[in-house]
Amino acid sequence: MRRADRLMQLIQILRDGTLHKAADLAQATDVSLRTIYRDMETLAASGVPIEGERGIGYRVIAAITLPPLNLTVTEVEALHLGLSAVGQGGDPELSAAAAALSAKLDAVMPEDRTRAPAGYGFAIYPFADAARSFQHLPTIRQAIRARQKLELTVHDNERIVRPLQLDYWGRLWTCVVWCETTKGFDELRVDEVTALRILPSLFVDEPGKSLPDFNALRAATSAPAEPVA
Repeated sequence: MRRADRLMQLIQILRDGTLHKAADLAQATDVSLRTIYRDMETLAASGVPIEGERGIGYRVIAAITLPPLNLTVTEVEALHLGLSAVGQGGDPELSAAAAALSAKLDAVMPEDRTRAPAGYGFAIYPFADAARSFQHLPTIRQAIRARQKLELTVHDNERIVRPLQLDYWGRLWTCVVWCETTKGFDELRVDEVTALRILPSLFVDEPGKSLPDFNALRAATSAPAEPVA
């Protein structure tokens, strides 16, 4: 398994908001405890809101805040799009200003970690191509609101999906979909989408294919965390 895929798997495990022991995470991902500790540090440094420490457990917290502001996911998306557009533009002065603003935003992010991640709004390790997702976010959001199907390409595979929800994980965007090609739910990393277009066909909620169905399935398949003394 690629490290980026393992990190995405860890996010999915931790997102239920409960504490998970490092030993359980290591067993679930088939790696050593030392690797899990490094992965937690990497996720925190990448902007994922990880809370916890060795010997206690880890979890992902949902809040995205900048004191004294409370930011919605849409507002964070706007920051990402703006900084990315300016930072990748041809004006050196504006690019430098975007990088400086990025560093200032990182410095006031409330996650408790010993070092601030570099480049808010820009792609950094471990999801090095995360900036590629920015171009697709408006289209996906439009399709979710209009309940329109999408044709997209991921890893050279074309798929027809029903987009259900966008999620943000510290510079990494994912989209929950019902895939009509594979006949099941999936949680796609938007940065791995290489081509995307909105189809004219609409969709309605059907039993077993809706966002509540996905949430119920995820809750049922999540491994329960052991009580932490």
